[in-house]
Amino acid sequence: MVADTSPGLRYASSTGRWVLAGTVLGSGIAALDATVVGIALPAIGRDFHATVTSLQWVVDGYTLPLAGLLLLGGALGDVYGRRKLFVIGTVWFALASLACGVAPNDGFLIGARALQGVGAALLTPGSLAILQASFAPDDRSRAIGAWSGLGGVATAIGPFLGGWLIGAVSWRLVFFINLPIAAVVVAIAVRHIPESRAPGPRQPLDPAGAATISLALAGLTYGLIAASGDGWTSPSVLVSLLAGAVLLAAFCVIEARSAHPMLPLGVFKSRQFSAANAVTFVVYGALGGALFLVPVVLQEVSGYSPLEAGMALLPLTAIMLAFSARSAALSARIGPRLQMTVGPLVIAAGMALFTRVNGNGDYLTEVLPAVLVLGLGLATNVAPLTATALNAAPAEHSGIASAVNNDVARTASLIAVAILPALAGITGDAYLHPAELTQGFHTAVLIAAAATAAGGILAAATIRNPPRKRARKAGEPAPDEHTLCTSYCALDGPPLRSTLAPQPASAASTAPKPADS
Repeated sequence: MVADTSPGLRYASSTGRWVLAGTVLGSGIAALDATVVGIALPAIGRDFHATVTSLQWVVDGYTLPLAGLLLLGGALGDVYGRRKLFVIGTVWFALASLACGVAPNDGFLIGARALQGVGAALLTPGSLAILQASFAPDDRSRAIGAWSGLGGVATAIGPFLGGWLIGAVSWRLVFFINLPIAAVVVAIAVRHIPESRAPGPRQPLDPAGAATISLALAGLTYGLIAASGDGWTSPSVLVSLLAGAVLLAAFCVIEARSAHPMLPLGVFKSRQFSAANAVTFVVYGALGGALFLVPVVLQEVSGYSPLEAGMALLPLTAIMLAFSARSAALSARIGPRLQMTVGPLVIAAGMALFTRVNGNGDYLTEVLPAVLVLGLGLATNVAPLTATALNAAPAEHSGIASAVNNDVARTASLIAVAILPALAGITGDAYLHPAELTQGFHTAVLIAAAATAAGGILAAATIRNPPRKRARKAGEPAPDEHTLCTSYCALDGPPLRSTLAPQPASAASTAPKPADS
C-alpha cells in the first residue's frame, strides 16, 4: 500500500480546521480519562466499599494496556490506515466508557477500564500522525502547535469539569460524557479526515512483541500491587513477579531477533537516548505515584469537594503552558543538561512541600506552594527531557523514539502507582482514615521527592550537551521541519509514528549520529 499522495491540507481551510478539531477531541478524551478518574477515586471507593488495591487497579487497569499496546496501535495505523484505526479506537473507547459508567462493582469497573486502555492505545497514536500526514509541509508546524495548545487547554479544563460532574451528579458521568464527544469525533473523522498510511511496502506487524510486553507489564503490576496485601513472600506474588521478569526478558529476545521489531533495540545503543529515558522513568514514575494520591488526600484529609480537588492543580497546568516553550528555547541555546538537572530537583522540592498538607484545608498555605514549585520544576524539565530523548535517536527512528519515551513515562507511572502506596503504608481501607492517610501520604511524597532528586543527579552524570551549532548562513536551508514537529510532552501527549519513508542505506549512513559522549 502507498500513502495518500494529495498535496496536503491548508491550516486556514475549513477541512483543515475540522481535522484539527477531530484529532484534538479524540486525543483529548483519552488524556482526560487518565486525569479525571483520579479525582473520582474517593467517590468510587465509597460506592463500592473498595480497598486501596482496587483503586490502584482502577488507574493501572487503564494504563497497563495503553502502555503495552501503544507501539502496536501506531503500527496498525501505519499499515491499515490511520483514520480507520483512529475511528475504531474512538468507538472502542466510547463503548468501554459506557461499560465503566454502568459498572455494578469494582471488579467490573477495572475490567472496563482495561478495555478503555485498549481503545486509547488504538486512537492516541493516530491523532498526531494524522496531522503529520494530512497537512501541507509549510502548514504542518502550525497545525501541530495548535493541536498541542488546544490539548493543553483540554487537559486544564478536564479536572474542573470532572470535579463538577462528580460533585453535582455522580462519578459515573465522568465516563458517560465520553459518549457524545466520541460521536462527534467519529462524525468529523468520517466526513473530513483523509486516510493515510505509511509510505512504501506494507511492513509486517509484531504481535508477539506486543503480547509479550503487555503480559510482562501485567505480571509485574499484579505482583507489585498484590504484595501490599499478601506480602512479598506470597507464592502468588513471587510467581507473578517472576513471570513478569521472564516475559520482559523474552520480549527483548523477540525484538532482537525480529526482522521487523515493534521496538528496534538499536535505538538504545545511544547512551544519550538511554540516559534520557532512564531519567524519564525515574521522574515520571515518582510524579505519577504522587499525583495518584494527591486528589484522594485533598478530599479525604483536607475536606475538599471533587470540584475543589480538580481545581487545586490548575496552576500547575497554567505554569507549564506559560513557560514550557521558553524552557525549550533556552535548552536549544545552552543544551539540556542544566535544566534536566535543576528541573527534577525543583520538582522534588515541590513534592516535599506537600508534607504541609495536614487536614486544615487551607489552600494558600498548604497546597498552592507545592503546586507552584512543582509546576516550575516541570516547566524547566519536560521540554528539554523530551527533546533530548527525541534528538538522541537516529533520524530514521525519530517516530519510534518519541513513542518509546512516551511509553517509558506511562510504564513508570504504572509501576509507581502499584508500589508507592504500599511503600508508604497506605493499604486496605487506609484512605478512609484521615490520620493514617496523612501519615502515609507524607511518607509517599518524601519517597517520590527522593526519587525525583535522584533523577536530577542521574541527568547531571549522564546527559551531555550537544556541540554548539554554527550560525546558519544566508541562503542555507532551514533545519528539517519533520524534526522540529515531533516533540511532545510525555506527560500527556500521544506518541508520534514516523510518517516518512525509511531512508535508503546510503542516506542512513550519512545521517548525523547521536552524541554518545
